Amino acid sequence: MMRTVSLLLLILSLSGVGLASVVAAAPSDATHSQIEFPKFLEEYHDGETTNLWQKLAGRVRVDPFNVVGTIIFLCAILHTFLTSRFMHISHRYQQEFEALADREKESRQSVERQRDALQFRAQFFHFMGEVEAVFGIWLVPLFSLIVLMKGWPTLVAYITSLNPAEPVFVVVIMAMASSRPILRLTENWLAKAAALGGSTPGSWWFSLLTLGPLLGSFITEPAAMTICALLLRQKFYALKPSKGLSYATLGLLFVNISVGGTLTNFAAPPVVLVATKWSWDIHHMLANFGWKAALGIVLANIVYYSRYRSELSQLKRIRADEKDKRRVIPWQITMVHVLFLVWTVFTSHYVSLVVLGFLFFLAFVEATDRHQGVMRLRGPMLVGFFLASLVVHGGFQKWWIAPVLSGLSEWPMMIGGIILTAFNDNAAVTYLASLVPGLAPSLRYAVVAGAVTGGGLTVIANAPNPAGQSILAPSFGEDGVSPGCLFLGAIVPTIIMALAFMLLP
Repeated sequence: MMRTVSLLLLILSLSGVGLASVVAAAPSDATHSQIEFPKFLEEYHDGETTNLWQKLAGRVRVDPFNVVGTIIFLCAILHTFLTSRFMHISHRYQQEFEALADREKESRQSVERQRDALQFRAQFFHFMGEVEAVFGIWLVPLFSLIVLMKGWPTLVAYITSLNPAEPVFVVVIMAMASSRPILRLTENWLAKAAALGGSTPGSWWFSLLTLGPLLGSFITEPAAMTICALLLRQKFYALKPSKGLSYATLGLLFVNISVGGTLTNFAAPPVVLVATKWSWDIHHMLANFGWKAALGIVLANIVYYSRYRSELSQLKRIRADEKDKRRVIPWQITMVHVLFLVWTVFTSHYVSLVVLGFLFFLAFVEATDRHQGVMRLRGPMLVGFFLASLVVHGGFQKWWIAPVLSGLSEWPMMIGGIILTAFNDNAAVTYLASLVPGLAPSLRYAVVAGAVTGGGLTVIANAPNPAGQSILAPSFGEDGVSPGCLFLGAIVPTIIMALAFMLLP
C-alpha cells in the first residue's frame, strides 16, 4: 500500500519542483508584465491611506481574488495542524485492510471489494497526512479558481513569473548532504566534539544541537538540517527518549537551524533573499546576527540540558565499537563530494548549473557505489514540492503582509515577524519586507531577526523544517510529529533567541 503512496508523492514532488521551470520553458504570449497578477503593491495607489483596515479593504475591492488566495492559504495552514489526525485515520483503515486477510468465511469477491475500499481510504488519508504534500494539495483549488475567475493565460503568466531556483537548490543540496561520505565526514567532526564529554548520549545531543546548526552557515541550512536530523535519529532518538525530551529536542533543532545560518549571507533563505538588495555582506551578518545567534543557541541548549539532564544521563550509552565495523571511505571520494557541495552553493541561483552539477554527482555516486549508500530522493523531492507549492501560495499574500509590516516599530516588527513566520515561510516574510519602500535599517534588522527566530515554531516556518520532520517523524510514533507539541518544544528557545537579538548590542 505504501509503495503506491510513495510513488504518487514522488510524482507530485517531481511536478512540484519542476512546475515553474516547465511552464517557464513553454512558449506563451501572456507574460507577467502583460497580465499583472497578482497586482504589484504600487498598483493599488493607496500610499496616502494610513488606516490599515481601510487599505486592506480597498485592495480587496480592487481585486477580490486577494481574499480567495488568502483563504486557500489559511486552509492549507489549518490542514497542516490536522495531518497527525489524518495519519491516524489512515493507520486505522490500514489495520482493517490487513485484518481482512484472515477472514476466509466470506466469499472471496466480497472480501476483495472491502479490501479495495479500505486500501483506497488508507492511501487517501495517508496522502492527506503528509505535511510536505499539504500546500501542493491546496494548489488544486487555487489553480482551479484562477482559471475560472481570471482565465488560463493568467495562470500561465503567474507561474511563468516564479523562480524555481530555491526549491531545486534545496532538493539537490539535501540529496548531496545525505550521501554517506558527507554524513561520515560530519559525524567524525561532531564525534570529536562529543568525545570531549565521553561520547555519551548527552554529549552527542549537545554537540549536534550546537555545532550542527552553526555548520549551516557554511554548508547551508537544508544541508545542516539533513545531517543533524539523520545523526540525531541514529545517536539520540534510537534510544527512545521520553515524549517531553523528544519534542524539546525537535524544537531546539528547528529553532537552532533557523538562526544558525545567519553567520553568513548565503546560507539561510530569509537572508539570501534580502542580502543583495540591502547590501548585507558576511561582515555585516557576523557583526549584527552571527555572534548573537551562536550565543543564543548555546544558552537555549544549556537551559534544556539542565531541564532534562537526569534523563539524558540515564539513556543507554552508544556502543563505542559501532563505527569501527563500517567500511572506511577514501578521503578522495569525500573530497569530491565536498567539491560538489561547494559547486551547488556557488551556483545556487542558476538552476541549469545546479541541475547539471547534480547529474554529474549522480554519475560519480554510481561510479563509486561500493563506498556509497542508497541514494534516497523521496525526502528531498517532497521538501522541494513543499517549497515550490509554498512559493506559489506566497505570491498571493503580499497584499496584506506588506502593509502590516510597514506600520510597525522595532519590537512590534520583531514580534510580528515571529508570528507571521509561524504561519508562513520565513523567507517569504523577509522577501515581502524587502518590497516595503524606504524601510529603515533598524526595521530591516528587526524583521529578519524575527523571521529567523520564529523559524522553529511550526513545520512550515522555515524551509529546512520539512526535511527534519520527514527524517525524524518515524521516531514520534505512527501519528508522526504533533504541531502543538512542536510549538511547545520550540517556544522557550524562541524566546531566548528573541531576547538575544533584541537586547544584545
